[in-house]
Amino acid sequence: MASCTVIFFMWGFLTSLNDVLIPHLKALFTLDYTQAMLVQFVFFGAYFLMSLPAGKLVERIGFKFGMVVGLLVAGVGAAMFWPAARWQNYDLFLAAFFVLATGITVLQVAANPYVGLLGPERTASSRLTLAQTLNSLGTTLGPKLGGMVILGTILGADQISKLSDTQLAAYHVQQAQLVQVPYLVLAALLVLLALFVWWVRLPSRLGNVVAADRDHSLWDALRVPHVAYAVVAIFCYVGAEVAIGSFLISYLSQPEIGNISEAHAADYVAYYWGGAMLGRFIGTFLLARFDPRKLLALFAAIAGMLVLASMLSYHGLAMYSIVAVGLFNSIMFPTIFALGIERLGPLTDKASSLLVMAIVGGAVIPYIQGALADHLGIHHAFVLPLLCYAYIIFYGRSGSKIRDVTANQG
Repeated sequence: MASCTVIFFMWGFLTSLNDVLIPHLKALFTLDYTQAMLVQFVFFGAYFLMSLPAGKLVERIGFKFGMVVGLLVAGVGAAMFWPAARWQNYDLFLAAFFVLATGITVLQVAANPYVGLLGPERTASSRLTLAQTLNSLGTTLGPKLGGMVILGTILGADQISKLSDTQLAAYHVQQAQLVQVPYLVLAALLVLLALFVWWVRLPSRLGNVVAADRDHSLWDALRVPHVAYAVVAIFCYVGAEVAIGSFLISYLSQPEIGNISEAHAADYVAYYWGGAMLGRFIGTFLLARFDPRKLLALFAAIAGMLVLASMLSYHGLAMYSIVAVGLFNSIMFPTIFALGIERLGPLTDKASSLLVMAIVGGAVIPYIQGALADHLGIHHAFVLPLLCYAYIIFYGRSGSKIRDVTANQG
C-alpha cells in the first residue's frame, strides 16, 4: 500500500504541472486559449487511446509489473521535454505530454483497482480516498514549485512588445530552457521509483481477478448500468476539475478577478489542489461512516454552487469561490471509481479500463472551455464545469445504485 501511495503522489505532481506549463507555453508560442488547451487535450486524450492497450498489458503481466512499466514510460515522456525545449517545438512538447500520459495511464489501470482490492469491498472508497490524498499532495506541490521555477521570469505583454528581435529570441530560448532541468529530474525519479517497485515484494495479482477477466469484454462491463453511469461521471468530474485548474492562472490574473501576476496565481492553483488534499483527509473519515452516494451528491452540489458564485461575481468572491471548488472535488474520483467497480467480480478490470478511458473528459472539457473562453470570455466559460457537477449530483443520487449485476455478468 505504501508503494502505491508514492505512485499516486508522482502522477498527481506530474499532472498538476500542466496547469503551470499551459500559461508558460501559451506565452512562449503566442497561443490562444483553444490552442493552449491542446496540452490537456493530448495529455488526457492518451488516457482514452491507451487505456485498452494498458488494460491488456496489465492482464498479461499483473498489477505490480504494470506499475513498473507505467513508471518507465512516464520517465521517457518526462525526458522528452529536454529536446522539445531545446528546439522550441510545440508539437514535440505535445508528443512528450502524450508519452508521459501514456505511462500514467498504465499506472491508473494497474494501481486504482490494486488499491481497491487490497482490503474489504465495503471500505474500498475510503481506502482509495486515502491513497488519493497522496495524489493531492503531489497536485498541491506541483503548481507551487512549478510556479517558482517556470513562471517566475515571465514578462508581461507590454514588456515583451518593447524587446528587440534579438532580445525576444533570447527571451524565448531562456523561457523554453526553464522546463529542461525540472523534467530531467522527474524522469530520473520515475526510473528510480520503477526500480523500487520492481524490487519490493508486492503480489503481482490478487486472487483470480485478472485471469477470470479474460473471459469477458468491455461491452459486458458497460452493460452494467452503474458502470455506464460511472463512465460518464468520471468524464464529467475529470473534465470539470482539469478545466478549472487549467484556467485558474489565466482567470485569476484577469484585472476584474484577482489582478495578480501569473507566478502569484500559481500559488492559488496550489491552494485549489491543496483543498482537494484536505478534503480527502476529511473524506477518508466521512466515507468510512456515511453513505458514499449521498456524500458524493452533496459535494457535487456545493462545488456547482461555488462555480456559479464565481461566474456571477468579481474580485475577491469570484477568486476565492473558484479556488474553494478544489475542497469539494476531493472525494469525487475515488468515490465514483469505487462505486463504478462495486460488486463486479471478474468484470473489475474491464470496468477499470472503461473508467480510466473516461478520463478523456480531461481532454474534451478543457478544450471546449477554451473555445468558449475565446468566444464568450473566460468568465462565462465556467458554465461547462457547472453542467458537469450537475450530472455528478444525478450519479450520486440515482445513477450509482446497484442494479442486477449478476445477470449482466452471465
